[in-house]
Amino acid sequence: MLVSIILLSCGHDKSEKNNEEVTSEEVSVFNYNVEQFADIKILRYQIPAWEKLSLEEQKLVYYLTQAGLSGRDIMWDQNYRHNLKIRKALENVYVNYLGDKSSEDWNAFETYLKRVWFSNGIHHHYSNAKLTPAFSSEYLKQLLSQTNTVLEGEAFDVIFNDKDAKKVNQAKGVDNVALSAVNFYGPNVTNADVETFYKAKVSPNPKKPLSYGLNSQLVKVNSKLKERVYKSEGLYGQAIDEIVKWLELAKGVAENEAQGNALGLLIEYYKTGDLQTWDDYNVAWTSATDGNIDYINGFIEVYNDPLGYRGSYEGIVQINDFDMSQKMKVLSDNAQWFEDNSTLMEAHKKENVVGVTYKVVNVAGEVGDASPSTPIGVNLPNSSWIRAAVGSKSVSLGNIINASNNAGSTGRLKEFVHDEDELSNHKKYGELADKLETALHEVIGHASGQLNPGVGETKETLKNYASTLEEGRADLVALYYMYHPKLQELGLVDDWEAVGKASYDAYIRNGLMTQLIRLNLGDNVEEAHMRNRQWISAWVLEKGEVDNVIEKVTKAGKTYFNINDYAKLRELFGQLLRETQRIKSEGDYKAVEALVEGYGVKVDQDIHKEVLERNKQFTSAPYTGYVNPVLVVDKNDEGEITGVNVTHPKTFVGQMLDYSKFYNFLPEVN
Repeated sequence: MLVSIILLSCGHDKSEKNNEEVTSEEVSVFNYNVEQFADIKILRYQIPAWEKLSLEEQKLVYYLTQAGLSGRDIMWDQNYRHNLKIRKALENVYVNYLGDKSSEDWNAFETYLKRVWFSNGIHHHYSNAKLTPAFSSEYLKQLLSQTNTVLEGEAFDVIFNDKDAKKVNQAKGVDNVALSAVNFYGPNVTNADVETFYKAKVSPNPKKPLSYGLNSQLVKVNSKLKERVYKSEGLYGQAIDEIVKWLELAKGVAENEAQGNALGLLIEYYKTGDLQTWDDYNVAWTSATDGNIDYINGFIEVYNDPLGYRGSYEGIVQINDFDMSQKMKVLSDNAQWFEDNSTLMEAHKKENVVGVTYKVVNVAGEVGDASPSTPIGVNLPNSSWIRAAVGSKSVSLGNIINASNNAGSTGRLKEFVHDEDELSNHKKYGELADKLETALHEVIGHASGQLNPGVGETKETLKNYASTLEEGRADLVALYYMYHPKLQELGLVDDWEAVGKASYDAYIRNGLMTQLIRLNLGDNVEEAHMRNRQWISAWVLEKGEVDNVIEKVTKAGKTYFNINDYAKLRELFGQLLRETQRIKSEGDYKAVEALVEGYGVKVDQDIHKEVLERNKQFTSAPYTGYVNPVLVVDKNDEGEITGVNVTHPKTFVGQMLDYSKFYNFLPEVN
């Protein structure tokens, strides 16, 4: 039912860590579950075959992980301007309060702090709505007073009032920038300001457009718009200098020249904030495909910007899973076949799909936009011209998926499947279908299609609908091929029809019903991925009514959606894929607005109420996140690293407090 889709600092050795907070990787039965609170479940994940890495490879992973964590506070500040001030105050209360910790108010305070940690701020990580504390402002004032903690003015008031209610506001017909609390824009900056500012930006090479706005905050100074660039001696410079320090150490133990050159360009980018260097780095990084270790680091995904310009900070450190990567390599090897045989208009198909590399990897550490809530698949870089000219890297986070699969139960699934056949098929093929759908989405979906000549980047043409359109388009590529004998021909499945049915059942069930457990009754759908799952599912439901492709069934007062004709559903997915690619290729804003607003935003309130009622019986939280393994170094008398050991935190609280202690590189106000 989970949507298939989520260390030591310099100079500190093992003896300086809170040793009560870690357990050895070498345990007979690994306990994936950490704890559960509010709507969140926290898990651990393992790093398989760590001991098979050489010391130099382990050091590379350690340095890259340290680089990522050094920028942790950047994400907090990007999410909301008061986040760091609020977090530090709440943490000081938590550590120093000596009063009654058995009261309902204290339990509510502790839960609120955990939710803030999980979301990297005071807004829900998924719905974007501001978190509501279950304690009073008077109680918080008492806690602050009794712990000599200062939190006042707007930073205190905003916890309890209605101001800055949405981190990202994607509503139609409003000023999305002005009404979004995300700290990408200064006060009084509007949609019109942003669009005007970037229309005046002209790339030196129009065929290779730079990602203007990706690495900066846009503010007004004396009524004039100005970018505050993230770089050394710029915005977030204190944290960026720490990132650079660890990246330079990583470059010194790079596995090969290509990897080292890419790291060198990333370092140069962080020092200068130059967007041409960012593109040069992405070209080098995309081409560096050899080696056992890879990473994602930078200001990358633009989902938190209502207009899709600015990138959120994130880091993921990856170790290749050789066995699974070899099995899945067949997809990237056949990328051109999938492109040639898709439903896209001929003008929108790529004649040469280049450089699509797909690997299953095991995560060694995550941070920022990737943690504690993590993706399960990633395809980068995001630049359309680099994808077309050089290619992209697609990864599936194998150990994250494994942890999720080993920590859950099937109770909620049984509640929402239509019949025993659907349940049985999901149990047999659901996990494989999930992995294949993710792979097709990342490898084939994001690499597919091309823009018409002269059409701008989607963030310019499709604006606030760009992200959900792109994710939906990649989903549709995957769905179109999930029910196709080619998968069996390639040796990826032993029963393509059964696997395809499992995929289609899960997608429709989730898109029309089960993802609604993540929303409060009456809410619209805001998050880009949730929107795309709904507009796809609702569109095919409507278009298939004549042939009863998907049937809405009521049994014992409960609603189900049953697929009657999988082949015709595949045809509908193909029709919608053709249209979504046309919208992207032509930059048709009116069409994407009609699609998303017509099918992806409004929720059937009767079904939503029913889903929430049926879900009350389950204790498992709808959202899952992860604590990271802790890498602990051994050193000799000369200070040289002689080994890197994997340990695991016992508690979510312990890891969050450690992170705030050891990676606290930014002031409260930036």
